[in-house]
Amino acid sequence: MAPTSTPQTPFGRVLTAMVTPFTADGALDLDGAQRLATHLVDAGNDGLIINGTTGESPTTSDVEKSDLVRAVLEAVGDRAHVVAGVGTNDTHHSIELARAAEKTGAHGLLTVTPYYNKPPQEGLYRHFSAIADATELPVMLYDIPGRSGVPISTETLVRLAEHPRIVANKDAKGDLGRASWAIARSGLAWYSGDDMLNLPLLSVGAVGFVSVVGHVVTPELRAMLDAYVSGDVQKATEIHQKLLPVFTGMFRTQGVMTTKAALALQGLPAGPLRAPMVELSPEETAQLKIDLAAGGVEL
Repeated sequence: MAPTSTPQTPFGRVLTAMVTPFTADGALDLDGAQRLATHLVDAGNDGLIINGTTGESPTTSDVEKSDLVRAVLEAVGDRAHVVAGVGTNDTHHSIELARAAEKTGAHGLLTVTPYYNKPPQEGLYRHFSAIADATELPVMLYDIPGRSGVPISTETLVRLAEHPRIVANKDAKGDLGRASWAIARSGLAWYSGDDMLNLPLLSVGAVGFVSVVGHVVTPELRAMLDAYVSGDVQKATEIHQKLLPVFTGMFRTQGVMTTKAALALQGLPAGPLRAPMVELSPEETAQLKIDLAAGGVEL
């Protein structure tokens, strides 16, 4: 069983959106995925998001997605929440992925706003509701208009929160004002999906993070959150400021590209990227090393 959930923290507090390791020839590296998942949970993650965008989900098959969830569950499912990304811009396909994730044993679902086809708010409501209706698993919405092209409005979030299985939102909207209103009105458990705003979002009611930089600084993220929750805002701010070079450096280009480069620098499983993603240039890698060192990351 996964760690105990509460209504306030249904997936724990610190989660990393895990990359998908591949072998040198581009195949799924299930052994590497298990080793990386174990490393991340040992570092302090309460949960892992599998098959998210950082996991290169647009380039993995449905079978690979199920195999990856199964492998990670075998490695850490008794110690961490294993949340399967199932969102696409096709409601029917998303439902199929959700049911497959439930059958495989995932502890929860992450479902992103349908991208590119730009549905209206009623379309978003029906899409997310249909996915939540399809299984018995708790659902975390994922609001990232910079990629999807459409924000989930506060009114739609409030409506969706009435569904018994829609329990959380990963917020990558980058708008603290809207987040404040949505947290207050919806009652959803709120997770920061923008590492630079991890601490600010806590201040308006977020309960934790779904992080990319957690691949390299989970202990620091945990310390920042624990300090804030215990009332030591000054310490939390100091940790936040120390991590600013990491937050900046890991997103100078596409996050999965920098993450896989950082993991390789640390000797951790990552492997190549699938097209259209590409490896960092030598200049970008050199800059990443500078950024990580400035944030205290040992390479």
